Amino acid sequence: MNLTISGHHLEVTPALRNYVTTKLDRITRHFDQVVNIQVLLTVEKQKEKERRQRAECKIHVKGGDMFAESAHHDLYAALDELVDKLDRQVGKHKTRMQDHHHEAPKRVM
Repeated sequence: MNLTISGHHLEVTPALRNYVTTKLDRITRHFDQVVNIQVLLTVEKQKEKERRQRAECKIHVKGGDMFAESAHHDLYAALDELVDKLDRQVGKHKTRMQDHHHEAPKRVM
């Protein structure tokens, strides 16, 4: 799995990088066919009162791509919301990928 964490108007500290990797471990535990994860953390520099922290994530898995984004006043809360959204998407993708067709019962004569 390839993990890329980048920041826009933000320095990605080791503590922040560690927090993101521990949160994304939950997704890789549920679905092991994750190929690539790209995380973008941004701070929108508007007025000081309306300062918003955004987290975006693109996941490339076997069979498709997923994208989620979240915004909050606290970056850690935005990351928590983001991982919850991605976990739901990965769960749906996993159930779609499973074969739900059963073999027909054999007829007894």
